[in-house]
Amino acid sequence: MKYDAVVIGAGHNGLTCAAYLAQAGRKTLVLEQRDIVGGCAVTEEIDSQLAPGCRVSTASYIASMLRPEVIRDLKLASYGLQMVACSPTVQTALPDGRVVSWWSDKERMKAGMREFAPDDIVRFFQIEDELHRLAAYLQPFFLESPPDPDKRGIAKFVEMFRVGRRFRKIRGRETAALLQFLTGSLGDFLDHNFKSEALKRLVLSNSLYGKHGGPYQPGTAMGLLFHLLSGGEEEKQGFAGHVIGGMGAITKAMAASCRDAGVEIRTSCAVQSINQAHGKAQGVTLADGSVVDAKLVVSNADPKRTFLKLLSAGDLDAEFRREVEGIKMDGPCGKVNLVLCEEPRVTGMPTSHSKPERSLFTLAPSLQEAEDIYNQAARGDIPDELWVDCVLASNVDPGLATEGKHVLTCFVQYLPYKPKNSSWEFEREKLGDKVVETIGRYAPNMPSSVVARKVYTPYDLEKTFGITEGNIFHGDINMGQLFFMRPLPGWSQYRTPIDGLYLCGAGTHPGGGVTGAPGYNAAKQILRDKTR
Repeated sequence: MKYDAVVIGAGHNGLTCAAYLAQAGRKTLVLEQRDIVGGCAVTEEIDSQLAPGCRVSTASYIASMLRPEVIRDLKLASYGLQMVACSPTVQTALPDGRVVSWWSDKERMKAGMREFAPDDIVRFFQIEDELHRLAAYLQPFFLESPPDPDKRGIAKFVEMFRVGRRFRKIRGRETAALLQFLTGSLGDFLDHNFKSEALKRLVLSNSLYGKHGGPYQPGTAMGLLFHLLSGGEEEKQGFAGHVIGGMGAITKAMAASCRDAGVEIRTSCAVQSINQAHGKAQGVTLADGSVVDAKLVVSNADPKRTFLKLLSAGDLDAEFRREVEGIKMDGPCGKVNLVLCEEPRVTGMPTSHSKPERSLFTLAPSLQEAEDIYNQAARGDIPDELWVDCVLASNVDPGLATEGKHVLTCFVQYLPYKPKNSSWEFEREKLGDKVVETIGRYAPNMPSSVVARKVYTPYDLEKTFGITEGNIFHGDINMGQLFFMRPLPGWSQYRTPIDGLYLCGAGTHPGGGVTGAPGYNAAKQILRDKTR
């Protein structure tokens, strides 16, 4: 066969996996349906007619947990990758005209809290220290295959030892706290520990992105831990960074690294089906009817797209297909990207803030409002109020916009995948209007400054990027779909029921975000299997 491996999808995990396979001497081909590499980590013009030259991170927009091992092994810095730490890491504009910030510097954070949460200072830093300790126990699992509970004999004891040694220093109280954070309600936790409404909104602003469930639902507290996993070249806990050149700079660097390692990348090359014979992968058939033979097929597509679209019903056991159909997707978020002719003047934004410090502002609801918003979306309604996370990327990277222009990217939740009694074709621009109106309540000059905009509903995310039901994580982040149950119990080792077919996308452990971890783990698993 011409290729040792064919990778479906040139998103960041597909490129990461391909790079490691090529470095190990495997002749690898990457196939991408769009005309650019990057998947959801791309930088594109918002409107080439109304605002030529103004670019934005179309979908994914902040780098938080990109693994330092991936950065180093793929030599991404030498291919132009540059990240600037977000400072503050989170910033929330409040309805009463104040702006509150979450600073990495403890003294600066304390000074701010004296103004908006004086009674919560001691407890806040106690909890922050506890969260850092607990997140450190989970960190080692991020860059390795999850435990396999189906192993038998000596292999089972080896697995038990591998997991157990990660927790050998954990204390009883920490074990209880870890379980509470993984299974408990974010809303209940915040109500129990803090008095300040402003502080609760600030914490909420960074804890439930893209996840199903309002803050009072079980399992929503885990976001407090996940956002403290390390990332960036220096492997800093809780790192969040602006990428110079937008998120597409990450995948552009990855693609360059892949090519130098010998990977062949084809764009505008959609895969129609995965070929298999007698339970073994044989390659793929492309949309134009041509066939690419390969010993291995690695899918960076989500599990539902891989198993239900790229394979025929007869290729898989009916019970397995039924389990795949049950994976919760139903993307609850969208994006609105804007070109502005002036910087939004957010009411209450401190005059002492520099331009980069003004680049972030989240319009977060209260805990109960967030619960109500989710419930409306779950019923199929477009909520009356929206939760909008705004990044004025051009304040950090002026090269993204032309002279006198600014680019603002807005992450919006919660939204229904299918609006009840309507469609996103009809509701799309209404959503854009509502987002602009919402921001205008906090930055009155913003609505009149809009030059161009592009709205991505959950349906548009599915259609544009090929992610089933527009779910940015390739499957909801909940305890029933994580760790050794991701994507399904018994199939968490990146393997599939078809020999030689592997998964490497965010639908596998450890999940979503631009981390490179699923691609890294999948490549290592493939190489171990083939060595055996």
